[in-house]
Amino acid sequence: MANTQKITDEVDVALIGGGVMSATLGAMLRQLEPGWSQVVFERLDAPAQESSSPWNNAGTGHSALCELNYTPEINGKVDITKAVNINEKFQLSRQFWAHQIDNGVLGDPSEFINPVPHISFGQGEDQVRYIKNRFDALREHPLFPGMEYSDDREVFAEKLPLMAQGRAESEKTAISWIDEGTDINFGALSRQFLEASQIAGTEVRYGSEVTSIDRDGAKWKLTVKNLHTGDKQVIRANFVFVGAGGYALDLLRSAGIPEIKGFAGFPVSGLWLRCTNEELIEQHSAKVYGKASVGAPPMSVPHLDTRVIDGQKGLLFGPYGGWTPKFLKQGSYLDLFKSIRPDNIPSYLGVAAQEFDLTKYLISEVMNKFDDRVEALRAYVPDAEGKDWETIVAGQRVQVIKPVGFPKFGSLEFGTTLINNSEGTIAGLLGASPGASIAPAAMIEVLERCFGDRLIQWAEPLKEMFPTYGQKLSEKPELFTEMWDYTQKSLKLEK
Repeated sequence: MANTQKITDEVDVALIGGGVMSATLGAMLRQLEPGWSQVVFERLDAPAQESSSPWNNAGTGHSALCELNYTPEINGKVDITKAVNINEKFQLSRQFWAHQIDNGVLGDPSEFINPVPHISFGQGEDQVRYIKNRFDALREHPLFPGMEYSDDREVFAEKLPLMAQGRAESEKTAISWIDEGTDINFGALSRQFLEASQIAGTEVRYGSEVTSIDRDGAKWKLTVKNLHTGDKQVIRANFVFVGAGGYALDLLRSAGIPEIKGFAGFPVSGLWLRCTNEELIEQHSAKVYGKASVGAPPMSVPHLDTRVIDGQKGLLFGPYGGWTPKFLKQGSYLDLFKSIRPDNIPSYLGVAAQEFDLTKYLISEVMNKFDDRVEALRAYVPDAEGKDWETIVAGQRVQVIKPVGFPKFGSLEFGTTLINNSEGTIAGLLGASPGASIAPAAMIEVLERCFGDRLIQWAEPLKEMFPTYGQKLSEKPELFTEMWDYTQKSLKLEK
């Protein structure tokens, strides 16, 4: 039934969710159309408390420098296509952040981005061979400059002392690395963006949950509930972006756009082991990614992860897979069941039949106890002791289930999926990794799909924000080097 409540507010752009996606799109639109009014709705009482929170993600700055799931080995050959594509998108992130710093929108970059080497790790004969093949496939590529490889134990011990201590002499290991990797606090980045947007006139309403979206001619009516008072308001918007993480699926459904028909979501949660021993934390300075277990989703690829959060160095290992029917970490246990509709039941059933390995993996992970997790950690830190680590809950992710035809009916997607209506008046982002790292590239896609008629008049400011917009840096090594040097300087990442 259409919403008949009285309109209490009018706005050009409504952004749902106070995380990095809404914050990024808001910043871009503020530059492109400074006269447009914007409002951000966030159900929690502070920004970036869900997927953008630094303790809810790895903060790797996914540029595919070390993540092995982006370089699958097919018939003995390493396919780098996905890695190159993600790296291209991450370069746009660096350009946008650098531009925003240069123009006073963002403040001190060390609050949200810091240099941390990215290392790929293989153990055992098969993995060592793969790490070498991957290195050979990437070493000459323009977007992966300075990549190095070694299977020498002394080099391993020098680069990764914490991982070398107590390791059996007979174990074969190999690493490849790029020292110019980064660690990113997407929570701090989101806060800086939103604080700047408020200064520029954007209203940010915390404790405000959008419960439904209804069409109102060419516009949209959002019913918004104040979670502290229970009061409801109806806001009319010309354009709506749903950056609400796992809740994006149901909000897009409530809008009734045909493009969301058949889509479903599969929630996956996770746990980290967080180091509590300062001496151990100081011994490790890298993001080290290994191979995933059979059946594990890409977001569960194991990594020993140096973090820099609020000026403090930390160390995580994981994530360990888990399961809950919630679509947000601070969501409801009914989320999954409420998302089931007649049109997406075939998608759910199709994936249930196909993803037996994933189901088996999640069951085994849920059954694991703390000692089991510490034992898994010892593949990376052989001398690990439980007394030096604590368990923390990672963020909740909702993997996209895309409707497909017979015989599969549903396909479980592990990337991000943008949904928008044909008129370009509403859009939303579903999915997980690489997510926050490529938020600017994802939001460029929103602009292209929803504001295509304005791209010509936006050409100049877009080029200012993204100097290489529309070009492939992988085909222009000199331009890549120029942009790399520029962003290294603006982001204060130079050695």
